[in-house]
Amino acid sequence: MKRNSLGRMDYAAEQARRLKAARLYARGNSQAEVVRRLGVSRQTASRWQQLWQAGRETALRGAGRTGRKCKLTGDQLCRLEACLLVGPRFYGFETELWTLKRIARVVRWEFRVAYHPCHVWKLLGQLGWSCQRPECRARERNEQSIRRWVRYRWPQIKKRPVTRALC
Repeated sequence: MKRNSLGRMDYAAEQARRLKAARLYARGNSQAEVVRRLGVSRQTASRWQQLWQAGRETALRGAGRTGRKCKLTGDQLCRLEACLLVGPRFYGFETELWTLKRIARVVRWEFRVAYHPCHVWKLLGQLGWSCQRPECRARERNEQSIRRWVRYRWPQIKKRPVTRALC
């Protein structure tokens, strides 16, 4: 079972492991056998067995996700992505660069929901967006001239190692 960077498993994996313990208890396996097969502590196996005895398999099901729920609905997330695709200039920003502060402002303007800029990256992650850095290139850049210079002029001015006469 996969663990995240904090050493914890995802909710689905944790629930699957608890339900596996329930099946082991239903077959008459001991706590020691559950500890050995699932790699959990004795205390965990004991707690799971008590829950299983009280409410069978349903008692070992997880409570679901923890933490605060997203303030934006699925439809609003889709609309946010459309807003981001329009670009920052549409919203009056000077450059074509999305920052977390700018996205937080757009979310506040469009959906009347306040997000701290440091938490906006979670929204972007839900949308499948990643942090990008803009290329620092001049608008006047001429790719054909650059290729020509690299091919013809650069070899002429490039320093070469000095060849020494062998004795």
